Amino acid sequence: MQQKRTFGTFELVVLPHLDAAYNLARWLLRREHDAEDVVQDACVRAFNAFGQFQGGDARCWLLTIVRNACYTWMTRNRERFPTASFDEALHDVATEAFNPRIILQQRSEREAVKQAIEELPVEFREVLILREFEGLSYQQIAAVADLPVGTVMSRLARARQRLERAMRPAALKEA
Repeated sequence: MQQKRTFGTFELVVLPHLDAAYNLARWLLRREHDAEDVVQDACVRAFNAFGQFQGGDARCWLLTIVRNACYTWMTRNRERFPTASFDEALHDVATEAFNPRIILQQRSEREAVKQAIEELPVEFREVLILREFEGLSYQQIAAVADLPVGTVMSRLARARQRLERAMRPAALKEA
């Protein structure tokens, strides 16, 4: 059954997944403003294609559009891409409130993980973000990235190995 192209239906089906779309774009592009622009463009594309949406997993459908828009953006802006980065919140309110040593340690660890993820090749970074941050299944990631499930599993394993190797030196320095 084809979806009727109305904003109200689109709003109910697709817009609840904007946070996931932005999160994926931010991690792939590494810059907040570029991610915002790409997600906005992807939403316009999704709305225009909403008439062909056959139902099913709207989150995966939107993430596929966002992923493709990110890769298009990266191709067009290749010279800017390697130097791009984005900012994370510096404080986690839920942690041991005002202990400066703990806050600095957590900030340092968070920055080390963020840096290690950003240094992953984009094909590893995308499967890691979709699995670990967005909670997608291997099958959903395969659908979003247009890859066989085995390739998703392999890339995810390699991404985790690289992340572990990248984090080891930081752990040894603190010991």
